[in-house]
Amino acid sequence: MDSWKKAAVLGCITGGALLFMKKRYAAGVLATGAGLAVLASEYPEKFEQVRKALPDYFDRGMQVMEMAGKAGKRISEAAGRSAADAWDEIGG
Repeated sequence: MDSWKKAAVLGCITGGALLFMKKRYAAGVLATGAGLAVLASEYPEKFEQVRKALPDYFDRGMQVMEMAGKAGKRISEAAGRSAADAWDEIGG
């Protein structure tokens, strides 16, 4: 990759990150997208591999979120039961 392309990609992604930190989300997405477009034009085969793998990543992410939700529900139920038991012991 030419040095000017590296500078363009780095500048766009850095600018996008700064815009996100300043809560200018639309501009951040636009700047980051421009950097990724330059990167994709240089390495199209890598981006094709990533595009094909995205559904698997989303499925795994959903499984993790479901497990976290179930664990949170169990923890809250256990906390509620123990608090009620403690209240009964006190004589409430």
